[in-house]
Amino acid sequence: RRGKDPTEHYPEVILNNFTTRLGHSIGRLFAALFPQNPQFVGRQVATFHNQRDFIFFRFHRYIFKNEKKVGIQELGPRFTLKLRALQKGTFDSKYGEYEWVLKRHEMDACRRKFQL
Repeated sequence: RRGKDPTEHYPEVILNNFTTRLGHSIGRLFAALFPQNPQFVGRQVATFHNQRDFIFFRFHRYIFKNEKKVGIQELGPRFTLKLRALQKGTFDSKYGEYEWVLKRHEMDACRRKFQL
């Protein structure tokens, strides 16, 4: 069930499974997109979940049903991201220096090793 439209309150940000060195960099990047002072009045949560090098985004609100039960209600967009490259410094597509680049032929050989 889709909930009402999101309010103007700043959401909480949940970063899940960003445990490697590259994952910490990407997690800091996503955390910087939102203000650092969440307003818990709105009960909104923005979740970034890393699984098998895909990043899933969900935006939902938690609802208190009674003193012991809590439910969640999906509010807004949901999408999936795949990291292709991470560039150092400011964006420069021609002369920019890359910190990490997806190499498909090397990464397809071992499906058990994940980068993020």
